[in-house]
Amino acid sequence: MMITLAFAAQGDKDKFEYLYEKYKRLLWHKAYDILKDSALAEDAVSESFIRVYRNLGKVQDVDSSKTIAFLVTIVKNIAINLYNREKRAAVADMTEFETADVFDLETYVVNKDMATQVMGLLDKLSEELRSVFLLKYAHDLSHKEIGKILGITENNVTVRLHRAKTKIIRLMREVQ
Repeated sequence: MMITLAFAAQGDKDKFEYLYEKYKRLLWHKAYDILKDSALAEDAVSESFIRVYRNLGKVQDVDSSKTIAFLVTIVKNIAINLYNREKRAAVADMTEFETADVFDLETYVVNKDMATQVMGLLDKLSEELRSVFLLKYAHDLSHKEIGKILGITENNVTVRLHRAKTKIIRLMREVQ
């Protein structure tokens, strides 16, 4: 991706280019220390220099320790934000994986031995979970149809089915 920056004066362009050439490696290393990912570190450095461009007026002496601290603070904040975003995405992916059915329950129900085992476990479910489960898998009704029969919303049908499957899976693991 190519970004074109417009500078008000040639001096600003020279200052920016000097900062970039002199500190890009330092900033990359600081970002990499946080992110442990080369591509993300590059993203953090790129975003950092965009912010430096927006705040170029705050940079007086390009070689001062104050300027270095300013640049490092920017890249650290961006790297931490990227790290947290990646971490949240990973947690969301893991949560999605954990809440997904561990196995395809319908495939197991087709198998007669498993169907018998599942039917035996249905007695251990509450009536509200058992009825939703049976309407779905024994009578092959849609969530909408089940909702109408039981006088509940489709979302409630989905929640009850998920709870029923989760409990059956847990009970099956206990038996094995």
